[in-house]
Amino acid sequence: MQSLKNLSAQLGELLEQHQQVMTTAESCTGGGVASAITDIAGSSAWFDRAFITYSNEAKMQMLGVSAGLLDSVGAVSEAVVIDMVKGALARSNATLGVAISGIAGPSGGSDEKPVGTVCFAWADQQGWLQVETQRFSGDRSRVREKATYHALLKVYQYLSSKAE
Repeated sequence: MQSLKNLSAQLGELLEQHQQVMTTAESCTGGGVASAITDIAGSSAWFDRAFITYSNEAKMQMLGVSAGLLDSVGAVSEAVVIDMVKGALARSNATLGVAISGIAGPSGGSDEKPVGTVCFAWADQQGWLQVETQRFSGDRSRVREKATYHALLKVYQYLSSKAE
């Protein structure tokens, strides 16, 4: 597995090649994806903005996620991250986005959604949408690191497949 910095740099090259601009909507990663992206010099050419929506109120105010949806399925759900990524794209100049919501721990988990459960959604302005839920092991820091890496890796894989 390559380093987060190398992955971010390679993703930046692909974003530039495909003339794509990214946005992020992050909850449990707390801006980790945006930080990894902006650690790369020149990232202003392919990164627009980050929405760090840790609270449900922030998800509603900043991204337009409905209170009813949050009440019915919870913040850590595929339905919510889909709304988060769509909201981020609608409220930015980006062409491609990722949204993340999860339970990094050490508390907050349940039988249905244990610590390490992280939901992701990726979308672009052309209608591509991918959503998935992962379960990562490790402490809070490790879950957040793995989620950050996974979020970027999927964008990298998507753009790489478009080049073929």
